[in-house]
Amino acid sequence: MSKKLVIKVTAGADAPERCSQAFTVAAVAVASGVEVSLWLTGEASWYALPGRAAEFELPHAAPLPDLVDGILAGGGTLTVCTQCAARRDIVEADLIEGARIAGAQVFVSEIMADGVQALVY
Repeated sequence: MSKKLVIKVTAGADAPERCSQAFTVAAVAVASGVEVSLWLTGEASWYALPGRAAEFELPHAAPLPDLVDGILAGGGTLTVCTQCAARRDIVEADLIEGARIAGAQVFVSEIMADGVQALVY
């Protein structure tokens, strides 16, 4: 049985090191052949919109657009929290290709499955 990694990132530009770490771990896991589901909550929700990841800056960190591209190209999933999206007036049509909006029920079902490791940043 292969393991799955579910990562929830709870910060964006408001805590750039924590945000970058979550995306970096997700991208490295995907590149290593791990099934990854990355959840964007809070201010990280913005990075599921076209062009927004390019606005993120953190010295000595991989560019966020490259990490997002690697996650999606490697078969990872990118999910924006339903409530977080609603609070920011983000709808499915606003998202980059490959991203979705889903709620707590989907998150819980993902993290409770056998063989899943969950991380929160």
